[in-house]
Formats: sequence, C-alpha cells, structure tokens
Amino acid sequence: MFDAALIKSENDLIKKYGLKSRREVWRADYTIGKIRNLAKKLITASEEKQKQFVEKLTNKGFNVGSIADVLSLNKEDRLKRRIQSILVSKGLARTHKQARQMITHKHVKINGNIIASPRHLTTLEEEGTVELTLAMPEKKIITDEEKSILNKMKKPEEEKAEEAGK
Repeated sequence: MFDAALIKSENDLIKKYGLKSRREVWRADYTIGKIRNLAKKLITASEEKQKQFVEKLTNKGFNVGSIADVLSLNKEDRLKRRIQSILVSKGLARTHKQARQMITHKHVKINGNIIASPRHLTTLEEEGTVELTLAMPEKKIITDEEKSILNKMKKPEEEKAEEAGK
C-alpha cells in the first residue's frame, strides 16, 4: 500500500506540471494505459489500421511513428499535451500554476471557445489557435507637467525624512 518511490514520483509530477491532486496523475496514467492496450491489440492487425491509429495519436500531439513508439508512451507524455502545459511552453504563462489560474478564471480561448478546464487535451490544430483574453492595462505615458507635479510632491517628503534623520 505504501510505496515511497511511487509517492515521490507522483509528488515530482504534481510540482512539475502544477497539478491539483494525485488524481490527475492517476487519470493520465489510466488513459495512457488504455492507449497502450489498444496498441497491443493492433500489433496483429493490418498495416492500414496501425497507420490510422498512429496518425490519430500524431494528430493529438503525441510524438509517435509506430506501434512500438505508442507502447513506450508514459503519463508524462499525456501531461505535456494538457492546455495548462501548452500555455507554459508557448510562453503565455510563466508557471504551470499561473496557467491553471488563467484557465479556471476563463481567460483562455481555443478556436474562439473559452476553455475552463486545465485538463483539456489540445490537438496540434488547436495549439495554433490558443489565445489569452486577459486584458493587460497599458502603460501610461507621463507628461512633463505630471512629472513636475510628482517631483514637487516628493520634495516635501524628502525634507521631512532629512529632518527625522538629524
């Protein structure tokens, strides 16, 4: 029941990908297991079915070229395809936790549709249409008149600080 190595590896994945709980790691492991089981069944199938299966996974963003590559997939490969990880890899978010917050606050759109779930798997087509709807305030340009007013306001404060220091 208690496997220290497994718990440590899950904790590392949680920190690395900014996951909410172990359940997300388990879900990734489960879905990769399903994909691998399908690949095992397709080993004896025709070349055409194998190519269709590999092409389907390639379109989903997995880096596979054959059934052998599909069998070598692991849970980290699935975690890299989540919208949360895509935002970080594209540079739209600094950290996985920031990406998760942007998604849950509905600031991320794919193909014009708001995405509210960080676990959304993005395909290669969708990856190009990811955009943030977060409106950042523009930097205000301060005029010379405003600068002089600010300087006048700072001078009395500086004089008070000098008097307190004496």
